[in-house]
Amino acid sequence: MIRAATAADLDLLPAIEVAAGEPFRAIGMAAVADDAPPTVAELEAVLRDGRLWVAAASDDEIGDTTVGYVIADVVDGCAHVEQVSVDPRWAGRRLGSELIDEVGRWGVGSGLRWLTLTTFADVPWNGPYYRRLGFEPIPDAEVGPQLRAVRAREAAHGLDAWPRIAMRRALDRQAARSRTATT
Repeated sequence: MIRAATAADLDLLPAIEVAAGEPFRAIGMAAVADDAPPTVAELEAVLRDGRLWVAAASDDEIGDTTVGYVIADVVDGCAHVEQVSVDPRWAGRRLGSELIDEVGRWGVGSGLRWLTLTTFADVPWNGPYYRRLGFEPIPDAEVGPQLRAVRAREAAHGLDAWPRIAMRRALDRQAARSRTATT
């Protein structure tokens, strides 16, 4: 189940980020795995802005728990997936795509035309995964100034040690997808 995050979720999200980073270690990207997760204070600010959703799941052993999250923003007039993370123990259940679709619904409700994100181009659960979800690379000439600034911050943080890409998906298609899923 995807829902708006609450203050009770915030303490759980850094651990989800750490767990979601671990698979990068196995493919030679230890720096990504070792990157510090967002602080609770940073997450509180996003929560107050209404840009944070969580994936909640139920398990016989642990009961109901938060297992993933997504942070949205508006970048160059587009709904933007700032961060999406799902605990790998819950992989393969479409929670990541449901979180991304929630940002799309938020974008549609905000009158935005595109859903954008930046990601590692070749990591299987990044670029190729987003292509399967309908995202396409944004041509360099169409990358706006705010998204260029996002990419510059990523590069300054060292993420460009591996190929990165900016991608987008039309939100009119998102709206159609949402209608189909609910009818």
